[in-house]
Amino acid sequence: MKTHTRRPQLRRRHRRGQAMVEYSFINWILVVALITGMTVNFGSGNQKMNVIDAFLRAYQIYYDSFYFVLNLPFP
Repeated sequence: MKTHTRRPQLRRRHRRGQAMVEYSFINWILVVALITGMTVNFGSGNQKMNVIDAFLRAYQIYYDSFYFVLNLPFP
């Protein structure tokens, strides 16, 4: 009769998970560095703004205009 030996599958899974965490962490650092490092000039060039701030400003303008149109007194 043969005796069954345990396979080292748990080690492989652990290593694979560690590589995925490291890969995700490095990608997160790169994305955050690229997004926060970019600046955009508005108007005369005196006002510099982050890309995230520009997107949030554009979203606020869109939301305000949509809310304004919904509250017009016309039927």
